[in-house]
Amino acid sequence: MFSGLLDIPIWGYVAFTLIATHITCVAVTVFLHRHQAHQSLELHPIASHFFRLWLWLTTGMVTKEWTAVHRKHHAVVETEEDPHSPKIHGIWKVVFGGVGLYQKEASKPETLRTFGRGTPDDWLEHNIYSPRHVWGVVLMAIIDLALFGIVPGAIIWGIQMIWIPFWAAGVINGVGHHVGYRNFATKDSSTNISPWGIIIAGEELHNNHHAYASSARLSNKWYEFDIGWMWIRLMEMVGLAKVKRVAPQVRFDASKTACDLETLRAIVLHRLHVMTNYKKALKETYAAELKKLADSAQIAKLQNIKNALFDLENSDEGDTKEKIFAVLANHPMLMKAYDMRKGLVSFWDSATGTQEQLVERLNEWCNQAEQSGIDALKTFSHKLRAYALATA
Repeated sequence: MFSGLLDIPIWGYVAFTLIATHITCVAVTVFLHRHQAHQSLELHPIASHFFRLWLWLTTGMVTKEWTAVHRKHHAVVETEEDPHSPKIHGIWKVVFGGVGLYQKEASKPETLRTFGRGTPDDWLEHNIYSPRHVWGVVLMAIIDLALFGIVPGAIIWGIQMIWIPFWAAGVINGVGHHVGYRNFATKDSSTNISPWGIIIAGEELHNNHHAYASSARLSNKWYEFDIGWMWIRLMEMVGLAKVKRVAPQVRFDASKTACDLETLRAIVLHRLHVMTNYKKALKETYAAELKKLADSAQIAKLQNIKNALFDLENSDEGDTKEKIFAVLANHPMLMKAYDMRKGLVSFWDSATGTQEQLVERLNEWCNQAEQSGIDALKTFSHKLRAYALATA
């Protein structure tokens, strides 16, 4: 029961399990996620077929189904149509019942037709991987039992089978929209669970991904590490992968004292970065207003509209504009910050006019910010003027 074809110590079982589950995570993030769902890189047929085979053995997932469900998640994120939003289904339902939510969505023909285009359409997919997806996990069980014995093999196989359902379907889809830190003020509540993407091969950097979904690299800050990106770069070195897109890098030109066409293009390109900086800049102003209040009811009202003041996420949801204005009527500085945020967002949400007119409006926005009497807005405006496009 405890011996198989391989006679290895306990640490050998642990090492094999960690290596095998890591390969599975790499297959999910590199092949299913970055290559298939978002087409941010190309894969050599050797790499592509290896990942498809490995996923067939260790997860039984069908490429078209996974791709379709994930694409739909991005298309309708955190609405009633989102296949696995903790805001809709509750955090614990997603963490521990994510597989059920995934299977429910994957069984819908309309989801597959709409979001499953461009996935493998060859003989293997039609005759092996899709119709006989259960065969793979059964074959993996036989291999594990033969190599390690009945008890160790069953344990190793069990861990392999629950690894992706728990970490990907549960933790990433649940915790990654519930708890963590945010680099970008995306319209959803996505978070980076950890700055070091190792356990789930980089998928921990979920807010970064929602900010730039088509990027092959999920890390963004200097201190973040995406091990999936490391494997992609290594594969690229040996001709097994080719990166198509990565998130644009922010650049500042401190010598710029006025906005020009480059500034306009840069802030539109980096709008999520701009809004994140805006939120950070105005946090102290918001906190100062709260300190002035002794009435707990007024404090609660102000806290309830916090997102509407500085963030893109649910900016006006749950509170009509009338309610927002009613709260801000007694806080002129915050009303100004709210109006300025709306004006800034208009440069990419509803921009009209020629490029020259937009540049003129942007300079006027900066002038208003610097004359607002709010130190944080003045500082932010100076930084906004310095946005520049990255050099080739």
